[in-house]
Amino acid sequence: MKAPELLLPAGGLERMRTAFDYGADAVYAGTPRYSLRARNNEFAHLPVLEQGITEAHARGKKFFLASNILPHNAKLKTYLADMKPIIAMQPDALIMADPGLIMKVREKWPEIPIHLSVQANTTNAWGVQFWQSIGIERIILSRELSINEIAEIRQQCPDIELEVFVHGALCIAYSGRCLLSGYFNHRDPNQGTCTNACRWDYKVHNTADSDSGDAQLLPGFDFNQAKSLADNALYGLNDQQRHPLANKVYLIEEANRPGDMMPIMEDEHGTYIMNSKDLRAVEQVAKLAEIGVDSLKVEGRTKSVYYVARAAQVYRRAIDDAVAGKPFDYSLLAELEGLANRGYTTGFLERHQTQEYQNYLSGHSLSKQSQYVGKVTAVDSEGWATIEVKNKFSLGDQLEIIHPGGNQIIRLEAMTRKGYPVEVASGNGIEVKIPQMLGKDNALIARIIPQAEAN
Repeated sequence: MKAPELLLPAGGLERMRTAFDYGADAVYAGTPRYSLRARNNEFAHLPVLEQGITEAHARGKKFFLASNILPHNAKLKTYLADMKPIIAMQPDALIMADPGLIMKVREKWPEIPIHLSVQANTTNAWGVQFWQSIGIERIILSRELSINEIAEIRQQCPDIELEVFVHGALCIAYSGRCLLSGYFNHRDPNQGTCTNACRWDYKVHNTADSDSGDAQLLPGFDFNQAKSLADNALYGLNDQQRHPLANKVYLIEEANRPGDMMPIMEDEHGTYIMNSKDLRAVEQVAKLAEIGVDSLKVEGRTKSVYYVARAAQVYRRAIDDAVAGKPFDYSLLAELEGLANRGYTTGFLERHQTQEYQNYLSGHSLSKQSQYVGKVTAVDSEGWATIEVKNKFSLGDQLEIIHPGGNQIIRLEAMTRKGYPVEVASGNGIEVKIPQMLGKDNALIARIIPQAEAN
């Protein structure tokens, strides 16, 4: 079995280096003006981008550059000129979605490999064959495909690279083509400025709540029209099929916009608020490798160094175990629970009951099993490590030391701050020292959460 490439996100040099240290074969980043990676992106600065590509190649790794925007005409005027110095840096491929941009890049720089972005919504073998016919080297398949569908595409398209997402945030829109952020905030997700409006904290109100005068309804909203739409949606259903509240109009109120009510409607299945669980397909790595998928991709363009390290380490182990023919190690699931997540799902890769698709119980990220608490910034000759604290931890806690050379769990028996013994590292923004850390330079530290506390 051929080991698929492990592909991690990199929003800057530190995250890129971390991804490589913990097992990634390649990273992807973006130029903010022409990709969907406008936030938390150090590679907006061309010298930093050039340094990243150079470092990746020096390590024998690959650096893919996202240029996957769906542009309006204004950006066409500057695209080729802006991309010229970037192409000269020799990224290993451009990740692209727009046919017009692909056409122009193929004309001007025929030597640069192009990977087709998931934004292009490739869901079938004929689509793959079309893109292959115009010179695309890799297809990033739509996240709406099952494992069986991926296998069928692989069989019908044996001589092109296929890439599949295995971990990270899922959009509620088709392959990420979403308009919510643009509607609410005038920040277009398809131009790289998504505000993740689907993940905000919403409260649901009955339309009667607006009669008190406390709520300011969105301008131009017509309740009678909305009611008519709800009635039409239920046309033809008998009384048994109709939910008793199904033809009522409700309002949602976002936590940071108190009093601004936005209409929603509930059908016979219920009301669906827009917060998908996160994708976690580590259990499916062996199947995907067996199928012959060339690259397994982790999403997380705005995530922390800890997220990058933990995800890279876990999926590296899953790939290596699969190739070696070892059974799946279920401890990997617990390690991923320690990452901030909104609950996990395997998405469309395998069939689930409807309730598995959405996270109703929690609309915010939860950390389970373990919590990232600090980073080692230096280790002295006596083995005392300086820790940049991110979250609270105390003497007696079990700490997991996460390091490319191997992880280790210790019980914290001693700690100092500014030369004095302390019992608690109180939280973000301070430095403490802990002993017995020789060889653990640049390690990350997680606190193992006791079961009673986790519950």
